[in-house]
Amino acid sequence: MRYLLFGLPLIALLALVAVFAFSIDRNPSLVRSVLIDKPAPATALLEIPELGVPGFDGAALQGEVTVVNVFASWCVPCRDEHPLLVDLKQSTGVRLFGINQADAPENARAFLAELGNPYDAVGADRDRRVSIDWGVYGVPETFVVDAQGVITFKHVGPLTPEAMEGELLPAIERARG
Repeated sequence: MRYLLFGLPLIALLALVAVFAFSIDRNPSLVRSVLIDKPAPATALLEIPELGVPGFDGAALQGEVTVVNVFASWCVPCRDEHPLLVDLKQSTGVRLFGINQADAPENARAFLAELGNPYDAVGADRDRRVSIDWGVYGVPETFVVDAQGVITFKHVGPLTPEAMEGELLPAIERARG
């Protein structure tokens, strides 16, 4: 009887863990966004001085498909995914914009000088207000915006070769559709 009293809470805990384990979304990079199929936020991002590319606003996201990547120099996963963004730009020629989140301008410049700058435009989001408008949970995050300025895809977390092939490239092609 004593063993039953001690074992019952353990059995209940294991049952709860099993229920939660089977009910969570198996793909952590796929975070639902209320902005999918809605116009990109019409916010303006100032350029980072001496970077050599302009900032951008919502109007700049219209006219052709654009990949928008949220990054920061202090973000270790951003450093890991950066070579994939360089390859994406070189292999597809897709327009690539960056939102540099909560970063000092000199750190952003050093980050891109060291790893290469694949971006056609980079806007400084020093106070994270623009990131909030975009529904960013954390860095890095990547969006696909179609030629009408509508967000069609969101990837949360660092891009991997598998995510590039299986998610991002197909999303770009659908947006070009």
